[in-house]
Amino acid sequence: MFDRLISLIGNENLEKINNVRVCLIGVGGVGGFTLEALVRSGINNITIYDGDIIDKSNLNRQLITDSTNIGEEKIDVAIKRCKLINADINIKGFSYNITPDNVLELKEYDYVIDACDDINAKVAIIKYCINNNIKIVCALGTGKRLSPMGVKICTLDKTNNDALARSLRQRLRKENISLKIPVVYNSDLPINNDEVIASSIFSPATAGLYLAYYVIDDIIKEK
Repeated sequence: MFDRLISLIGNENLEKINNVRVCLIGVGGVGGFTLEALVRSGINNITIYDGDIIDKSNLNRQLITDSTNIGEEKIDVAIKRCKLINADINIKGFSYNITPDNVLELKEYDYVIDACDDINAKVAIIKYCINNNIKIVCALGTGKRLSPMGVKICTLDKTNNDALARSLRQRLRKENISLKIPVVYNSDLPINNDEVIASSIFSPATAGLYLAYYVIDDIIKEK
């Protein structure tokens, strides 16, 4: 299934991608697209975490959802989808969220992709990965934006117009943790400030693809 990918990156790089162990935290609006791109790009060893079930409100933006799986656990649906793409994939999933209390579960991975929306979890995940030399990339704000044109990859200290990024910077500074963490976010100003996070498919889908690309590109570049 990877003949056309091999034409782009070569067999040696595909083998490197096949052997990397990736953990993806969250398979919602952002993480669902990340997962899809990882599987279709040759990542063969994936662990996913998400404690949510599929809701009707997810249908406008979350790739793994459709009208037939409302009420099912996202993890179960995501694993089934991945195996339909690549029957040989080594994927496991947990129907709960990573928290400060169970962050030690991340110890066995080469890359951690944080696509959750819990700031306490994000702080714990970042801190653990930095202290244990695990590569990490984080998703930040993508809601309340319609256009995908503002989606960027940068480091946390370079973000703007993102309330989640601002809060995360403050928390990490208090713990003397570096802000040179790769992140994906939408730099556009939010369209509204309602309590309900308005969303469409464009911004989170683009962010999800960027997260996956960051990992694939980093694997290929690594000597």
